[in-house]
Amino acid sequence: MPIVRVALDIPLATLFDYTVAEGVQVAIGQRVIVPFGKRQLVGVVVMECVATSDVSAERIKPVTQVLRDSAPLSAELLTLLNFCSDYYRYPIGQTVLSALPTRLRSDKPIIAKPILSYRLSSSGAALDLENFPKRKVVQRRILAKLVEQSCNLAQLKALSATVGAQLKALVAEGWVESFDGVSDIKSSVRPERNAVKSKGEPVEANSCPSTSSGRTDCVASKHVFDNAHTLTSEQQLAVDAVTQASGYGCFLLHGITGSGKTEVYVHLMHHVLQRGGQVLLLVPEINLTPQLENYFRSRFPDVNLMSLHSGLSEGERLHNWQQAQSGAAQIVLGTRLSVFAELPKLALIVVDEEHDSSFKQQDGLRYSARDVAIFRAHQCGVPIVLGSATPSLESYYNAQSGRYKILALTGRATATAQLPTVRCINTNQTVMQQGISENLLREIEKRIANQEQSLLFINRRGYAPVLMCGGCGWLSDCKHCAGKMVLHLNDKRLRCHHCGYQIRQPSACPSCGSADMHPVGSGTQRVESVLQERFPNARILRVDRDSTRNKRAWQTMREQIHANEVDILVGTQMLAKGHDFPALTLVGVLNPDSALYSSDFRAAEKLFAQLMQVAGRAGRADKPGEVMIQTAFPEHPLFRALQTHDFAGFAASQLAERKMAGFPPFTYQVMLRAEGKVESDVYAYLNRAHAAAKALQMDVEILGVVPAALARRANHLRAQLLVQANTRRAMQNFLRAWQPHLEGFNQAKLRCSLDIDPLEF
Repeated sequence: MPIVRVALDIPLATLFDYTVAEGVQVAIGQRVIVPFGKRQLVGVVVMECVATSDVSAERIKPVTQVLRDSAPLSAELLTLLNFCSDYYRYPIGQTVLSALPTRLRSDKPIIAKPILSYRLSSSGAALDLENFPKRKVVQRRILAKLVEQSCNLAQLKALSATVGAQLKALVAEGWVESFDGVSDIKSSVRPERNAVKSKGEPVEANSCPSTSSGRTDCVASKHVFDNAHTLTSEQQLAVDAVTQASGYGCFLLHGITGSGKTEVYVHLMHHVLQRGGQVLLLVPEINLTPQLENYFRSRFPDVNLMSLHSGLSEGERLHNWQQAQSGAAQIVLGTRLSVFAELPKLALIVVDEEHDSSFKQQDGLRYSARDVAIFRAHQCGVPIVLGSATPSLESYYNAQSGRYKILALTGRATATAQLPTVRCINTNQTVMQQGISENLLREIEKRIANQEQSLLFINRRGYAPVLMCGGCGWLSDCKHCAGKMVLHLNDKRLRCHHCGYQIRQPSACPSCGSADMHPVGSGTQRVESVLQERFPNARILRVDRDSTRNKRAWQTMREQIHANEVDILVGTQMLAKGHDFPALTLVGVLNPDSALYSSDFRAAEKLFAQLMQVAGRAGRADKPGEVMIQTAFPEHPLFRALQTHDFAGFAASQLAERKMAGFPPFTYQVMLRAEGKVESDVYAYLNRAHAAAKALQMDVEILGVVPAALARRANHLRAQLLVQANTRRAMQNFLRAWQPHLEGFNQAKLRCSLDIDPLEF
């Protein structure tokens, strides 16, 4: 009987052999159910071994069932996953299965649920919207939208966070009806099967005539493009450079905040869509996905756009993934895991905010979605665009050295919008009101009087980073971690942001019994409290992980901000990137100095990017913006570069430092991490790994075993070992020789991981 090799979700770096009954057809990439010990597991057929195996015939078990409820994975995707397994030194089975939607990893049959669409009923079509109750705002929006065209739920959700409930009400009233299928919806238009050549090269297509309304009807591609925005000369040059590229090319789109990078993406997408190709757009944060999804739906009103991120239900994610796999989804918008989406007609990849550390997976398969996307673009022979106002120094160095082509956007897209002025407030020489300078408070007061918005940025949630006893100096340490417990005053609790442990706020010191307990430092809740006391009539909105925990809370907040129903925003890095708030003219940055003390060599790069991104939220419309940074080191080169918006100068100085120190991008790094409940076990394992690495005598630099930055988390002791090499080839050769030694060590009581190209130390 023929033998197939199956990838299973097992922490072993091997495939498993199974026989297939005669007459049963199994394709490579197909899901199967196979016996493994006493269990039945779902696996993916990765290759066929016609009649040979290293395992004796009597030990090879038969495939239990071939799952035919979904299409097989393509050879292209399996090649990509095999590369990830090899490069990131992660078991092939776990790599393949982790890339699939959860439902495809289950042995439960997949029943395709109909995707309901909505249209006006005969009575709804006869309604006069002018006489419809004005208090039913969302219902009026839904009816107005359905007058134009039938829509599915995903398209209607762009109108409001409460569309689901309001749509049910309209259906109950009989004004709207649902129907199975999307045949009546323009978004159901599918690209032609042979519209893209092999390797993703677009075929020639007729140009699309513009109409007088500014919209372009692309008959050849069967989609409508809202071309109301005229490109600047720099934007047009960027679009031309990418569209005229033949096959693979990596482009770094370096544009200042507000320069219109998204507009460049839109025109590049239009170029691909009119030739029948698919587009993959990667974004770093789930919170940015609905905003961008709504925007692209408005620009491509009849294009089938699907999102892929962890905020979707299992059913939604499976449906969207299969839409991409079939080629029906013309634009796939998602976070890092969507880099593994099946896209048979892929013709363009865009990575927005390419510098963001969220693209790096920090557990399991520790891949960089940006780097995997670059490999995939090369594999498929298609262009990839990396966009950022503050590129990672690795990408910037590759652009400077000619490996990538740099496309610069040096001016803001809106003619009247200018870069904000940046000035530093010396906290050593000014009056402070519980962490906020009097100068900044006066500027906020001016903005409120002018009906403009202000943003106070502090990258720490909660009320205060620590609670301290004034009597004995007791601090709110977490008993499970090496960190402190943060005071959350609203619910009177102390919480550890590392392990999740929490207790009620003590009324007296647990050590000496003193009632003299003081919050030390500031978080978003404390800043909000100070502002409420100073500006009792101001409309203040706090945006952090706590306040946006409920589903659709952030979407509702964003609608409030755009409606100018907020005077002062207080937020963390959730507000730092990708948002366009026209009425926001003042940004205040609180307590950025802590990053200057970090032992992480990337700390300055991360801080500069974060501050430049949050500064870019100000003055994006016709009103000038101002940024005020509170710091004890106003003369620091980093703040000087921010004041002059000089990324190039900052990057040059950082790259010079890294070259002297031997840090990336001039070297390549691997971090071996271990954690366990017994400290001696952790260090014994890492010391053995260190000795094994030394014994190989290969062309790498092996540093010593050291505690992790957070040496204890959730009662586990943590330590690490760093290895560096001058070339990727040297590092990969070393890892292939070193990893078998690591797997041979006794690590049953430890959690161990290899992190290739680590970002966290």
